Amino acid sequence: MALAISDELLATFVPIVVYWIYSAFYMSFGSFDNYRLHSKKDEEEKNLVSKANVIKNVLFQQTIQSTLAIVLYRVIGNEGGGASKSQPNSITVMAGQFIIAMFVLDTWQYFMHRYFHHKKFLYRHFHSHHHKLVVPYAFGAIYNHPLEAFVFDIIGGALSYSISGMSPRTSMYFFSFATIKSVDDHCGVWLPGNLFHIFFNNNSAYHDVHHYLYGGKYNFSQPFFVMWDRIMGTYMPYSLEKRAEGGFEARPIKRAK
Repeated sequence: MALAISDELLATFVPIVVYWIYSAFYMSFGSFDNYRLHSKKDEEEKNLVSKANVIKNVLFQQTIQSTLAIVLYRVIGNEGGGASKSQPNSITVMAGQFIIAMFVLDTWQYFMHRYFHHKKFLYRHFHSHHHKLVVPYAFGAIYNHPLEAFVFDIIGGALSYSISGMSPRTSMYFFSFATIKSVDDHCGVWLPGNLFHIFFNNNSAYHDVHHYLYGGKYNFSQPFFVMWDRIMGTYMPYSLEKRAEGGFEARPIKRAK
């Protein structure tokens, strides 16, 4: 007899599996210097934490987050604004829920991200963990202090899920998409034809400006759009230039006003 897996469990664990599969895809480009935003030497010398510790941190976070996610799915509930499991939402309804969830998550993460930068105590004791990766790479996308991960990801995810009215099954697709987008933003690679680079101004080069160039003063928006940076005056445009030794460099065009 087949073992039935609830939508809540799928929504909890599928994004975790997606995280490691997509990260592995990008790590396979580790020696492709013509596509890197930083050299391999920069990655090895400038980052302040070992890859082994990053992996341990991410696995620990995913364990905590998956436990909390299961509890939250039970507490919040949701059947996609009233749709039953036997009558799933239409593509149009799901698309609307995606857009709402993207806006909610972007809004929450922008203001929390900026707050954690501007408050010295929060930056020193919590958010600075993430910026130990001066040169970001794929599987370090959610390398964070556990408290920050709770504030950014668990609360932000719960808000986007509940406000959008999506079902657990729809949230599996949404959080898998958000996971892929976050990994892509931290991958440190600029691949030609990457759809995320084509359809989103918020991409790996945009986020690289935040990590590397100006000490985290600009480009706080994550993971989808850049609207809050533009509205709040923290937008830093860039040009993508070829490096003589291979790869690319995101160079600021002007300081945000």
